[in-house]
Amino acid sequence: MKNFLKNYKSTIILLVAIIVGAIVGIVFKEKAAILSPLGDVFLNLMFIVIVPLIFLNISTAIAKMSQPKRFGKIMITIVGIFIVTSLIAVIVGIFTTIPIKLVSPDDGNQIKNSLEEVQDTSDEELTMLERVVGSLTVNDFSGLLSRNNIIAIIVFAIIFGAATKMAGDKGKPVLNFLVSCNEVVMKIIKIIMYYAPIGLGCYFASLVGTFGKEIALGYLKTFIVYTVVAILFYFIIYTIYAFISGGKKGVKLFWKNILPVTVTSLATCSSAASIPVNIDTSKKIGVKDDVAEILVPLGTNFHKDGSIIGSVFKIMFLVCLFGTNVSSFGSIMQILGVALIATLLVSAVPIGGGTISETLIITMMGYPLAALPILTIIATIIDPPATLLNVVGDTSSSMLASRIIDGQNWINEKNEQ
Repeated sequence: MKNFLKNYKSTIILLVAIIVGAIVGIVFKEKAAILSPLGDVFLNLMFIVIVPLIFLNISTAIAKMSQPKRFGKIMITIVGIFIVTSLIAVIVGIFTTIPIKLVSPDDGNQIKNSLEEVQDTSDEELTMLERVVGSLTVNDFSGLLSRNNIIAIIVFAIIFGAATKMAGDKGKPVLNFLVSCNEVVMKIIKIIMYYAPIGLGCYFASLVGTFGKEIALGYLKTFIVYTVVAILFYFIIYTIYAFISGGKKGVKLFWKNILPVTVTSLATCSSAASIPVNIDTSKKIGVKDDVAEILVPLGTNFHKDGSIIGSVFKIMFLVCLFGTNVSSFGSIMQILGVALIATLLVSAVPIGGGTISETLIITMMGYPLAALPILTIIATIIDPPATLLNVVGDTSSSMLASRIIDGQNWINEKNEQ
């Protein structure tokens, strides 16, 4: 019992805080929003540390590599895993929604009335290429200090780490400095996590107290069905990934360590805020430092199981609402392609990407643009379970990557050290 409490003490405290927060939100409803600032303190602290964490993790991991070929192998493996697991996610989304009518004609009018409640706030008229370039790079160094430019930070970190490695002995002082800074940042995260139970509890109380009020039946049904699919995906698919990665031991280590990631992603609804705990969890499972420190930040931006399934739900919601026939193989392949492309746009174009993604879904499926607010509402109500899959999907992907990069004994090598 003592060992159990020692191993799971922090997780239990977080879970208790979340449960207490949920109860407070249910009991006090809108009044629980008064606790929101206490939750925002935790989120703000996490967001502050995101930029240095991503830069230092990636640049240090690359600069420390003793085998230059290993970086190429890691990147190729990551891309391959992201593609395969994304395809699996979209297939699951399609075959779990086709048999279900997400919205009935009786709810249709109520749903359509909500069109006036949500407006498109995007006012920048930029071409797709300009948006992609703007997310990959910034026109001033100060832009790298903003979490709104995470992809640009990753690109610069990769270049900086590679340059440090290429500098050889002259680059060693820089490498030592990076390693030292990385250690300090990890200690900062440890300090912030002491406040996590209070911050997450208060944030969740506010969320439960204000979320879901006066949702139409069609939206509520979509949320329930998506949540059920997310739960099944979470337990079944990620268990399979863990077993493929490390057998029974991989499954045991995955479920032993995954709770902190689960709680953080659900409570914050932010993949970025979950990066520190996700990297730490991947390392505890047995993933080597360089794999975890490269894959998790990349996965946060380019690998989103939950968002892909969410894109399928958005498409199928419109299919039901407008009475479209999707029984043919061609229609299913169209949904698969649109869902993948739409989710890629959210990843590649973080600023305004959601609106562009949803607009693409509507236009490629042949629906009126007036339906845009419908998809915005769906994105909002499925955000917690979608974020859960987005984040935990990176943890399981780090295990799959380790299996390919470091061989079948990867899990034993790290845990025996």
